[in-house]
Amino acid sequence: MKTESLLEQILSAENLNDAYLQVKRNKGAAGIDEMKVNELSEHMKANGERFKEQIRKRKYKPQPVKRVEIPKADGGIRNLGVPTVTDRLIQQAIAQVLVPIYEQQFNNNSYGFRPGRCAEMAIIKSLEMMNDGYTWVVDIDLEKFFDNVNHDKLMNLISRTIKDGDVISLIRKFLVSGVMIDDEYKETIIGTPQGGNLSPLLSNIMLNELDKELEARGLNFVRYADDCIILTKSEKSANRVMKSVTNYLQEKLGLRVNTTKSKVDKPNGIKFLGFGYYFDTVCYQFKAKPHAISVEKLKEKLNKLTSRKWGVSTAYRMMKLKQLIVGWVNYFRIGRMKDLCRRLDAHIRFRLRMCIWKQWKKVKTRYRNLKKLGIPEGKAWEWANTRKGYARVASSFILHRAITNDRLKKVGLVSLLDRYQLVHI
Repeated sequence: MKTESLLEQILSAENLNDAYLQVKRNKGAAGIDEMKVNELSEHMKANGERFKEQIRKRKYKPQPVKRVEIPKADGGIRNLGVPTVTDRLIQQAIAQVLVPIYEQQFNNNSYGFRPGRCAEMAIIKSLEMMNDGYTWVVDIDLEKFFDNVNHDKLMNLISRTIKDGDVISLIRKFLVSGVMIDDEYKETIIGTPQGGNLSPLLSNIMLNELDKELEARGLNFVRYADDCIILTKSEKSANRVMKSVTNYLQEKLGLRVNTTKSKVDKPNGIKFLGFGYYFDTVCYQFKAKPHAISVEKLKEKLNKLTSRKWGVSTAYRMMKLKQLIVGWVNYFRIGRMKDLCRRLDAHIRFRLRMCIWKQWKKVKTRYRNLKKLGIPEGKAWEWANTRKGYARVASSFILHRAITNDRLKKVGLVSLLDRYQLVHI
């Protein structure tokens, strides 16, 4: 495909309209100019032609991205960049034209941020390799990948494929647009802001070099964005690969490898895309399941949504639980987790019974509701006046009989087990 005159494709009315619709679907926070997504349409009607002319004359200047720090589970910080909605629109327009070009170059074992590909496919591919006898895993952790991309190396890689100087110039402008941290401007000498519409494509362009190197060496690997595992048949081979690939990443691509988190291990000792692996002695093959860390993160979120201190309506609580449960089960659906779902369902129902008991609060309210739910008058009065704590009451036969699983389901509670079985039909 010719790549000498791509700018007009990017600036075409059809492409910009598609980009606008995608930015609108993505929603997202406002950038440093505080313009919201729902204001973008009128803004582009008034200024679109001016922006296009500036881009054609290489005078368009992207605004700095807003730096947002997201705490990580391990205590670290993930830096996210929030471009203005106008810049998101232009980045999206560029990505829509460039992605089909680069898709022809990307490796089949790369699954992140690519059309028609997902994490589930990456896990299935890794299981295929493990069950073919590649049972030693080189787990390489790239340290703050998005913050450490070398601009010159990246632009050199882009210019090998893209021959339109105007497009190359525009991409570089986005890379060096800077960030705003607490109203203070900071230059971006390296890195590509994680959160920009172009960043996923740019990361794949850079890491496609790693893919090509691994393929040239005849190595089995699976990559999802900056998460990559390489699979070998022996520990000795895995250690050799770890050393040589680490050197390649640092010396050739200018990326940092986190040596404390990178390791060589058997499948059951690693975590990849939130999944763990185990060996099924019945089927005599490796299978996937949600990793213990992923389960703990889910429990933390469930506990927040079922906290007695969270003063929201039951309907709103159930809606938020449904969003979390459906999303989590859909993501981990290929993993074994039937027993886990059953245990988590019981835990959620237990905590919801405590929430409801607290909401009833007064003796007369508890008495009236217990009677209404089928508890005999004497028992209803006894339990309405109980001094037992929330946990004791929620575990009691009386509350299980009054607030049954079916009643919780009728007020909107979604079961992890039901959802898991539904996606396995």
